Amino acid sequence: MESLPEKELTLRDLFLIYRRRRRIVYGTLLLFGALAAIYCAFCTRRYEATGTLQVQKESSDSMGLDNLMGAEADSYSDPLDANINLQTQASILQSDTLALRTIEDLHMEGTQDFQRRWNPVGWVLGMFSPAGVPDPAQAKLEDAPRRRRSALVTFSNNLKVKPVSGTRLIEISYRNPDPKLAAAVVNKLAQNLIDYTFQTRYDATNQVSEWLSGQLGELRKNSEDLQEKVVDLQRQSGVYSLGVTDSQGHEQAYSGELDRLQQATLAMTQAEQSRILKGAIAQAASTGDAEMLSGLAGNTVGGNSQAMSNALALIQSLRQQEATQQAAIQEAEAKYGASYPKLVEMRGNVAGLERSIHQEVDRIRGRAKSDYAVAVQTEASTRSQYELAKQAASKLNDKAIEYSIAREEADQSRGLYEDLLKRLKEAGVLAGLKSSNITVVDPGRTPAKPNRPNVPLYMAIALGGGLFLGYCGALLIDTLDNKINGITDLEESLGHKILGALPLIDTAHLQEGLIAINEPQSTYVEALRAIRTAVLLLQSAAPPKVLLVASAISGEGKSTFSSNLAAVLTQHGQRVLLVEADMRRGAFRRRFHLRGEPGLSSLLTGQTEQPAFSHVAEAPNLDVLVSGHSAPDPAELLGSETMRTWIERWRQQYDFVVLDGTPVLPVTDSVILNSFADATLLLARDRMTEKVQVKRSYQTLTSDGKHYVGVVLNGLSQDDSGYYGYYGYRKNSYTYEEGRDADA
Repeated sequence: MESLPEKELTLRDLFLIYRRRRRIVYGTLLLFGALAAIYCAFCTRRYEATGTLQVQKESSDSMGLDNLMGAEADSYSDPLDANINLQTQASILQSDTLALRTIEDLHMEGTQDFQRRWNPVGWVLGMFSPAGVPDPAQAKLEDAPRRRRSALVTFSNNLKVKPVSGTRLIEISYRNPDPKLAAAVVNKLAQNLIDYTFQTRYDATNQVSEWLSGQLGELRKNSEDLQEKVVDLQRQSGVYSLGVTDSQGHEQAYSGELDRLQQATLAMTQAEQSRILKGAIAQAASTGDAEMLSGLAGNTVGGNSQAMSNALALIQSLRQQEATQQAAIQEAEAKYGASYPKLVEMRGNVAGLERSIHQEVDRIRGRAKSDYAVAVQTEASTRSQYELAKQAASKLNDKAIEYSIAREEADQSRGLYEDLLKRLKEAGVLAGLKSSNITVVDPGRTPAKPNRPNVPLYMAIALGGGLFLGYCGALLIDTLDNKINGITDLEESLGHKILGALPLIDTAHLQEGLIAINEPQSTYVEALRAIRTAVLLLQSAAPPKVLLVASAISGEGKSTFSSNLAAVLTQHGQRVLLVEADMRRGAFRRRFHLRGEPGLSSLLTGQTEQPAFSHVAEAPNLDVLVSGHSAPDPAELLGSETMRTWIERWRQQYDFVVLDGTPVLPVTDSVILNSFADATLLLARDRMTEKVQVKRSYQTLTSDGKHYVGVVLNGLSQDDSGYYGYYGYRKNSYTYEEGRDADA
């Protein structure tokens, strides 16, 4: 036989699975759709109210403590902080505290949703877990753990809080059978959040106020101590405030030590200048250079004495007179000659002036030396006084620094005390102000129509889920099903092509005789003709004459197939013998309404010497040999030499001999007859015979490898895609309702 190549699962295969198991798919789809429709029809209608809150940017605390600690407000808000704040407010909205407050304020515990219902799962679990302490009678919801837990679960199941992405908005939704109560819950929950935020800030402000009240006394005492310390340090330092400020805002103060240091510094500077100038004069005088001394005339830096100034001025005057006389002498010599009489007098005057200059220089030398010595002593004395004043000022500076630090601390302490005292006075007013960063954008409004059940959504989910699960179930059942499902399934199981396929026929037609005679144009008969043609073409020399019809198990339509195949073989004028070789459960006598002639069992046991053939009126060329009475050992009779002899006789007398055998797996009768036949037709029934049964029967019949064994699929639905693919059409003018013929 032709082998089939292995192939992978394709979309076509999946579609074929759907075609085979579509009842499962449609049944699951119908079940889910019905359940969804029943649920939508009987479930409680729920209305959903929705409100929107805005969470504004957080401001500084009500008492301004952020500014007090030196924190500056950012010019823009941190997106992460804003998102954290938004999530925090959303979590507070879903907290048990606000839920319990809302339930109590609206008296929701007595409404329909909060009524306790019997829960079978909870009841079963309660049998194996401790019951716990029962709720006190007439207790508040807060003091009744069981009621509280049940109420919170119910409330949270109907509440939905969702921050709107990219905004500072929070949406609050609540579902309830009462639309007005649903809107009231949303509004009450929003109001409770605002009250909770205000109460939190109010309590925080009160706590800060109480803490500040305790700290202000200590802060005031510390400030007073610092002020006393400042006064003591000011008294010790000798610095006196004048009570005025300069142009730069610095306070003006007076200190005697600093004033003495300033005077000593000025005196020392003047003494140094005087010593330097007098040292220069003494140096110039020691050289005896009158010209140099005359140049010092009029220089009074350093406090030169009047006598020294006059002496220097005198030298300067004498030097001028000398220069004048010298000029006159030079002019007279040039005009009158060197012998001019007045030149002697003029030269005498110059000589007198020079003597006067030398005398005055000598006097200045002595006086300058004396003045220089005095200047040196004066400088030393002044420097000594400067050092003493500097030491005193240095001590004063240490005290002044300590005084400045103490004064700064005192000012800061006083400022802090006054600022906190001011805020403490404001706290009483701020604590009573009902301020909140949460505002209601859209309050909860009474909805016009229920939100649940969403009939289109539920039906779409039910239909989609039913279709998916139905197909999954069909795929699972098809995978687990080991029965034959169509021609392709059978061929893949065997590994080669089958001989033919027979359509499903109604069992009512079996009571009307041979279908091949009564309904020659039916699809069943057309399929028989196709099988007949395939059998006749099995061998090129001569077609097989002895045909054995067997099946894997009983009830596969073997007797119907063998009898109608024999009738089809007679339609070309050939003589055909139909032998009922099933001596265990013979059915031909009843089916064809035959007389009680001796059958095959009587022939093989020797009770009769000649077979008693029965004739079918509709088929004159067809002889039938029934099985006869039940034999004690049918397998031994069928395998006897007598059976072989009679088959050889019939081979000579008839054109075709059709042996209606037994099922292969339950008994071995057909396996024995298989050796006498030229070809064996193994019948399998669609969606009834298991693949392993067909495969095992086929392997049993082909184990000797001597002749052909063809497999025929029976009971194939004409609506099956495999039937159309095999014959090229679905139905002809003769249509039959689906049914199953029973093997007798």
